[in-house]
Amino acid sequence: MSRVLSPSESDVALAAEALRLGRLVAFPTETVYGLGAAARDPAAVARIYAVKGRPATHPVIVHLASAAWLEAWVAAVPAVARRLGEAFWPGPMTLVLPRADGVPDAVTGGQSTVGVRVPDHPLALRLLRAFGDGVAAPSANRFGRVSPTTAAHVAEEFAADDVLVLDGGPCRVGVESTIVDLSAGIARVLRPGGVPLEAIERVLGERVALAPDLVETLERGEVPAATERNGDVAAAGEVPRAPGGMPSHYAPVTPTELVAPGALAGRSAALAGVVGVLARRAAPAGHPGPWLQLPDAPEGYGRELYAALRRLDAAGCRRILIEAVPATAPWLAIRDRLRRAAAGPGSARAHEPLHKRQEGA
Repeated sequence: MSRVLSPSESDVALAAEALRLGRLVAFPTETVYGLGAAARDPAAVARIYAVKGRPATHPVIVHLASAAWLEAWVAAVPAVARRLGEAFWPGPMTLVLPRADGVPDAVTGGQSTVGVRVPDHPLALRLLRAFGDGVAAPSANRFGRVSPTTAAHVAEEFAADDVLVLDGGPCRVGVESTIVDLSAGIARVLRPGGVPLEAIERVLGERVALAPDLVETLERGEVPAATERNGDVAAAGEVPRAPGGMPSHYAPVTPTELVAPGALAGRSAALAGVVGVLARRAAPAGHPGPWLQLPDAPEGYGRELYAALRRLDAAGCRRILIEAVPATAPWLAIRDRLRRAAAGPGSARAHEPLHKRQEGA
C-alpha cells in the first residue's frame, strides 16, 4: 500500500533509508512528481519499470543534488553542459551525455547515454542529499498516462503498491523537464519542457537542433526556420531514446481529441453523452458537462494542465475535448503534450508514428 509522508526531517530520513533498501519513493520536483529508486541498484530500478508498466528500453532520468555530482554519472562534461547547467540548474532541464563506466543499463535503457538533472524543489534536494547519490525517477504514474502534480495523484495511482510518497505540495511548473541531448557534439532538444527553446538559444548564442518529430511539428508553422535550426543535424548520428517520446503519452483513459477554438462548441454539441472540455475561456451557457477553464498564458496553463486532465478523466465523460492552444514558440511544450495526449487509447491512430498522425492533424 502506498503511504504519504510529510516533509519533516524524520520522514525525509525515512525515505532516504527506504531508497537504500531498494524501495520506491515518490517525491516532488518543480515539474511533476517522480517515482524514485536508487539509480545504482538495478533491482530497485527494475521495480520502477514493473510498477509503472514501462518498457525496459525506455530510459529514466537520474536526479542529482548538485552539478558537482555529474562526474560520477557521465564520461565527460563538455563546456556546453557546464554552460547550460550554470544557467538552468537547479531547474527543469535534463542533459543527455555519454554515460560513465558503471552506470547500469537499467537506467539508460541499454543506451550509451544517460539523462541527468538537478531538480529545483527544496524537498527533492533534501531527499537527494540525505540519500547521497543519484535517484532514477520517471514521472510517478502508470506508463503513458497523465503525469502527477500532487502527492494525492501519486497515492491514488499506486494505492495498492509499496510506494512511499513525500508530499511537497503542488508542482509549480507542471510539465516535464526540457531534454537536451549533448552526446553527439551538438545541442539538440529531444523533448520541449519547462525551459523554453528560446531561453536555451539565448544562453548558447546559436540555434538549437531538434529531434525529428519536433522538426516536423515546427515545420508545420509553430516556430519559424525549423530547417535552418537543424542544419547538418543528420551528421550527428542516431537520436537517443528519451522519456516522453512515445506517440501516445500523457494520455487520459477517456478518449481525447484536440479541437480548433472556433469548432469547439459545434464538436461538443455533435457528441452524444457527457463531454468534458478543457479550454482557455469560460463555458457557454447550458454546456451539458464539465468545462474547465485554464489560464491564457503558457506558464499558468502548464501548471494546471495535468490536474485538469485528471479531473476530466475521473468525471465519467464519454469524450474529452481540448481547445487547441496557440501555434507559437512559448506554447511548444504544451502543444507537444496535448498532441500525444490526444493519441491515447481512445484514438484509432494512437499507435501510428507521430509524423503520420501530424500529416492528418
